[in-house]
Amino acid sequence: MCGRYSLFAPREDLAVRFGLVDFEEIEWVERYNIAPSQDVLAIVRTEVGNKIGMLKWGLIPSWAADPKIGYKMINARAETIDQKPSFRTLFKRRRCIIPADGFYEWKKEGAKKTPYRFQLNSKEPFSFAGLWDRWEQNGTIVHSCTIITTEANSLVKDVHDRMPVILTKESESEWLDRKIQDEHELKSLLVPFRAEEMQAYPVSPLVNSPKNDVKEIVNSL
Repeated sequence: MCGRYSLFAPREDLAVRFGLVDFEEIEWVERYNIAPSQDVLAIVRTEVGNKIGMLKWGLIPSWAADPKIGYKMINARAETIDQKPSFRTLFKRRRCIIPADGFYEWKKEGAKKTPYRFQLNSKEPFSFAGLWDRWEQNGTIVHSCTIITTEANSLVKDVHDRMPVILTKESESEWLDRKIQDEHELKSLLVPFRAEEMQAYPVSPLVNSPKNDVKEIVNSL
């Protein structure tokens, strides 16, 4: 699963990297320990270009009776995304990317769990493949999202058997193109990112609590 990540790249770098047309309208705060149920930045494709906005992390399907279902839907498995009722329609019509510059997983060693940070060798921002939906009940509207996961590559596998789907710059454009609805074409994008282009290192246990959102978390132990 993917349950924690970071995004602290400068606003200008993010705007250029993702071709954003409206980032100046968003309040931007550096984040070092983003957790489920929080509002996160997400990008969709519109007629005027890539637009960024805030979505609640934890998908609440439009048909859900109780919004608390979102706590159980922070991730969607790539292998079954076209089969699950909560995801299969969104897979064709409501895809998004979620910018990040690192994510965390915990390695179990006996009773001990050591948090590790994963990032690109270049340390540049990248994108997770995601889905979003709009839920409304009694006048309350929530826009929410989920991060898609796949099997771990050889680097992540030493720590966890799953990893978030990291899209290449080329596949981002396909993923955001709402005209593309072919399931085989879309699923071909949901593969493990190349291990040789990533790096990992242990970080402070401060990351264990979402209350801690400080720069020290990303420092190597």
